[in-house]
Amino acid sequence: MEQRGKNRAGKGRSREKTAFTAWLVFLPAICFSLWWGIFSADAAGAFSIPERLVYDLTWTGIKAGTATLEVVDDGDSMRVISTANSANWISVFYTVEDRVETVLARGKSAIFMAQPKNYRIRIREGRHRRDKEIIFDHPRKKAVFINHLDTEKKEFTIHENVFDPLSVLYYVRTMKLEVGKPVFVDIFDSKKLWNVEIQVLRKERISSIMGDVNTIVIKPLMKSEGIFNRKGDLHIWLTDDEKRIPVRMQTKVAVGSITATLVSGAY
Repeated sequence: MEQRGKNRAGKGRSREKTAFTAWLVFLPAICFSLWWGIFSADAAGAFSIPERLVYDLTWTGIKAGTATLEVVDDGDSMRVISTANSANWISVFYTVEDRVETVLARGKSAIFMAQPKNYRIRIREGRHRRDKEIIFDHPRKKAVFINHLDTEKKEFTIHENVFDPLSVLYYVRTMKLEVGKPVFVDIFDSKKLWNVEIQVLRKERISSIMGDVNTIVIKPLMKSEGIFNRKGDLHIWLTDDEKRIPVRMQTKVAVGSITATLVSGAY
């Protein structure tokens, strides 16, 4: 009887670990949050710089961690930083400390206010570690992929309007979105160039930290291992206004679903 109880507890911890890991790989962006369509030049100021968004991560209604998305002004460049950390009760048996950062050069892109220069993802999830970097050389139309854990280094061909998995969030927030009209964007990640479809599903009014707000619900069909990697459908709620703030993100996992809810920030 006691052994069966231990087995059930172990399986419960395994489900919690699997669910939380699936979300953290999807988010540290959380990141959240997105991409597409027809660029509008006067929409480039859709988000504030600096901006900081803080999210509670919950699994089946239980708080499992905290995530942040932040954009910082560095003069001729801008930095976007995403973090995810497990809650104390999960860290006892499965610590998560994830950080993703991208640096973008201002005024270098034909379709956006900035162009990715350097992308790095550092992952600590239990015993699992990842430390990968992409260096973009746009004049040569090349991207250098580096795996810092096994010294792998490879060069790949890209084109001008390519984003990394994190900076693309901020590009998407400047886009014109129309329900029922999918849009596409190119992302380099995991040593591949992905043409990602983003479905614009519907408009929905929801409760948020900002009160009841009108939102646009999107579903990116991401295939890479970056922040939008997940096995279940990913849905993102963006405010239906000029800022396009991601106020909620949700993805299904093996057991239940993981939700990121905006709880504070400077925006």
